[in-house]
Amino acid sequence: MTALENRSRTALLVIDVQNGVVGNAYERDRVVGNIRQLVEKARAEQVPVVWVQHSDEGLPQGSDEWQYVPELARLDSEPLVHKSYGDSFEATGLEEHLAERAIGRLVVTGAQTDACIRSTLHGALVRGYDTTLVADAHTTEDLRQWGVPIGPDQAIAYTNAYWDLASAPGRRGSVTPTAEVDFSGV
Repeated sequence: MTALENRSRTALLVIDVQNGVVGNAYERDRVVGNIRQLVEKARAEQVPVVWVQHSDEGLPQGSDEWQYVPELARLDSEPLVHKSYGDSFEATGLEEHLAERAIGRLVVTGAQTDACIRSTLHGALVRGYDTTLVADAHTTEDLRQWGVPIGPDQAIAYTNAYWDLASAPGRRGSVTPTAEVDFSGV
């Protein structure tokens, strides 16, 4: 139901599953395993996989922390979007990659739930995309030492709850677990 004309395809978006981002993340191994399963399913169904990789002063390009986790390997044919803001669309070529492939629906995975995942979800919705958050394929670290009032499990649950209610004219948000992801968009 995307608000974008002639954009009926779906893509899997893998956001910031980098060593320095998920190293201390909540249920890291389970989440990375779910993302790997989704990448394999998308490839088997010829659904585009788009990778997003963050860099900033604390996560410099080329460093070990900046690298994607070893459990996930991008194919050369799959787009890699470099970003330096929370929203994967902001000052990147993501929109162009999606437009070239007629993508109007995103299935979102990655890290961190309370930062880049939320920013990208909202960025996608305001740009016209239907956006499915995979309930058990995003994570964050415990940010309470920096004043966040809830733990990572609560941040993930909260994001899953409110994103399932997200909508705007001609598009919607939804949440589904890994086992129920349907790339056909029906």
